[in-house]
Amino acid sequence: MAGSRKAVAFAGGLAALNALPALSAVAPALRAALGVEDRVPDGGFALTFDDGPHPQGTPAALEVLAKQRVKATFFLVGEQVVRYRSLAEEVAAAGHRIGVHCFSHRNLLGRLPVAVWDDLARAEEAIATATGKTPDIYRPPYGVLSLAALTFARRRGWRTYLWTAWGRDWERTASPRSIASLLLAKAGPGGVGLLHDADHYSAPGSHLRTAAALPLIFEGLASLSLRTTVLP
Repeated sequence: MAGSRKAVAFAGGLAALNALPALSAVAPALRAALGVEDRVPDGGFALTFDDGPHPQGTPAALEVLAKQRVKATFFLVGEQVVRYRSLAEEVAAAGHRIGVHCFSHRNLLGRLPVAVWDDLARAEEAIATATGKTPDIYRPPYGVLSLAALTFARRRGWRTYLWTAWGRDWERTASPRSIASLLLAKAGPGGVGLLHDADHYSAPGSHLRTAAALPLIFEGLASLSLRTTVLP
């Protein structure tokens, strides 16, 4: 009985250790200690997109970015890259920064370390095969890190990024104006903004509202004298 209690306690301790990096999502002060980044060094503002590629959302975002002559960062999902390889190629060909989001979009805290490592390896391979570019930056699904994911990223030499501003564009109640207002309220020199060019894992049609918000966001960034940049 005592042995089983010790085993349970040990397993619980390992689970808690694995979950510790997840606190960085709600406690930005922990990020530097964990080697998690959320800033760009040149004083610009980095626009980033998660969850793509998407057959409608990604082309819509790319069109606005091209009109604005802006480069952004796209954290791609491996299973969507496999489905929409030509769109992943298009993102890379347009000169945007490419990063790993995941292969299957699931909360890391519900996965065993070996499953996390396999997921990230599959995502890296899918993205590199489709785009011809080996990714070296990473952002976890939902912004929730685990020790297993952070360890894998470090071993691969990836820089791990979260964000300083978001538009909550995944929500059913979001509108183009609310997305722009929320993101711009926290936008500042050196910051990182989170958007999504897909609705695979969020409210249906959310990618349409994000695309419509982009012109408002660029107007707001210009009024704040913030130039856009990509993640280093």
